[in-house]
Amino acid sequence: MDKTKNMTNKLTHFAIHIDNIERAKKFYEGVFDWGFNSYGQSDFLQIKANKTENGELIGALQSRKYSPVSEKIIGLECTIGVNSIDETIEKVKSNGGQVLMPKTAIPYVGYIAKFLDTEGNLFCGMQYDNSAR
Repeated sequence: MDKTKNMTNKLTHFAIHIDNIERAKKFYEGVFDWGFNSYGQSDFLQIKANKTENGELIGALQSRKYSPVSEKIIGLECTIGVNSIDETIEKVKSNGGQVLMPKTAIPYVGYIAKFLDTEGNLFCGMQYDNSAR
């Protein structure tokens, strides 16, 4: 089987542009229990799906100075699947983030909420549930 065909049209990496790497790391670790690897410069971290040594690399926290454009990039609106949107909302609040859009049903898809992280980046949490109305 050609493994590259399985990668077509799928998000394989994302970068979250940040101002304060320790603050951002603490936020995402507290909300999603992500792991991190140092990689190169002190203002760049690889994001792992979990904290295990061989956790899947899914993205990066990186200083805004690495952006190829001069305007401040607030970030890609990405959606992160969660088991409980209610629990995620509370974790976002307790880790210094803001809820921009409360839990909202997307019929036959699930429940979504939109947030700002500690760096001003927009992101979404989605509890998939095809019985949502």
